[in-house]
Amino acid sequence: MRADLLFDPADGLDEALAAVDAFDAALVGGLLRPQPGRAAGVVELADAVAGTPLAARVAEAADKTVAGAAGEDHFVALAAARAALLGSVHDALTARVTEVVGRPVAEEAAPGGAGGADHAANLLAAARSWLSDLARAGWQGIDHELVGGAAPVVSAMLPDPALRRQATLLDGFAAELAASCPGATLERIPVRRWADLWSRALLLTLPGATGTPAAETATGRLLPLGIDVQEHATAVQAQVHAVFEPADGGAPRLVRAAASAPKPDTVVGAGLWQLLRPHLSLLTAVGEGRAMDLDAMPVTAEGDLIWDDAHARMGEPADSLATARVALPTAVAAATAPLDRHPARIAVPVLLEGYEAEQDDDGVAFRIAGHRLPVDTDRIPAAGPLTAEAVATSGTCIALLRWDAGEFHAQPLAVERTVRKKAVAVHAGAWAGGTTDKAGVRAEKAATGAVDALRERAGRLLRK
Repeated sequence: MRADLLFDPADGLDEALAAVDAFDAALVGGLLRPQPGRAAGVVELADAVAGTPLAARVAEAADKTVAGAAGEDHFVALAAARAALLGSVHDALTARVTEVVGRPVAEEAAPGGAGGADHAANLLAAARSWLSDLARAGWQGIDHELVGGAAPVVSAMLPDPALRRQATLLDGFAAELAASCPGATLERIPVRRWADLWSRALLLTLPGATGTPAAETATGRLLPLGIDVQEHATAVQAQVHAVFEPADGGAPRLVRAAASAPKPDTVVGAGLWQLLRPHLSLLTAVGEGRAMDLDAMPVTAEGDLIWDDAHARMGEPADSLATARVALPTAVAAATAPLDRHPARIAVPVLLEGYEAEQDDDGVAFRIAGHRLPVDTDRIPAAGPLTAEAVATSGTCIALLRWDAGEFHAQPLAVERTVRKKAVAVHAGAWAGGTTDKAGVRAEKAATGAVDALRERAGRLLRK
């Protein structure tokens, strides 16, 4: 692993991000009648894609926006330009990571058919209209009336499975905006985040945007590496990163399997697993340190397993650190779907060894090849025994390599450290299948009471 390459600058990266930042600044004040200083950001975005197939449409969109006459099609063009620039950043960083880890990457799959049915075109148009109104008002111009315009659109989209992805994104985006109204009084605005959500939501309203290549099937052995837990006040997701070894002797592949569930804000810590276990038996395998045998499990070209317990059974014991040492180096990474090409979505499983862990006022870091690789301990879930202290005293780490705020950093999934002259592994997902750990048992017990109480209340409401 050529870790030193992680710290070399990438050509053109700063310029691409500067153009994105300039456009994002214009969105703060709104695109209805942008002030000259903000209008320059729109022009800078157009200039950044001048040598691409988007050039003519984005240049027209920029001119119309500066003149205060932009329509939905123009906002879509600007969102596409922004996504293209961030996609180029993603590709440059991914190429650097590929060079660092030395793993092959699968060829990009052919795009699939259009997502969503014809009858949904009016709902997608309504979503575009609302997002266009947001762009005109800007983040400083949002109020409850404007943000509330998303509610009927989301309500109409949610019952349709083909539109649930867009509906969930719009719902979450609107909820964040509603919690920040009125925009004129905001002291801090999450400029990059809201621009990301706006542009992604707008592009997902286009015909065919959610089309995906037909899923293949996977038959063979699944070797888990670790679990990434993503928690929100009203939802939680556990994503298992693993190596899949095909039964036909083909090259091993990097894959993911995820389970999501809505949650009340009273369920936290280890209690999250109670919400997720019914949806993904793989969590039990991870918690017990076992492999799983798959039989014709659907898997997308992007490496996402469409989990179905009918196609899986518990396998033999499998140590994730051994998997990382033996199987991970030759595992083929899946290509990334076009709309998912964003630097924030980079999450590459790696095995880090031979580093010196250090902890100071700036947090935990690994000293590798003379360079400081920051460790994102904030991403370590409270729903497991892994802690920042364990990471800071480790010598081996399975991590997701991510990029944020201009640099790469590591998100620990598991570490190995020496305790009383013995190597001891600590996994972030060790409690996924249940635990005898005292802290974990207490958290599970507290969550059980909260979940039971909520189910009883829900039952009473339904009986009425």
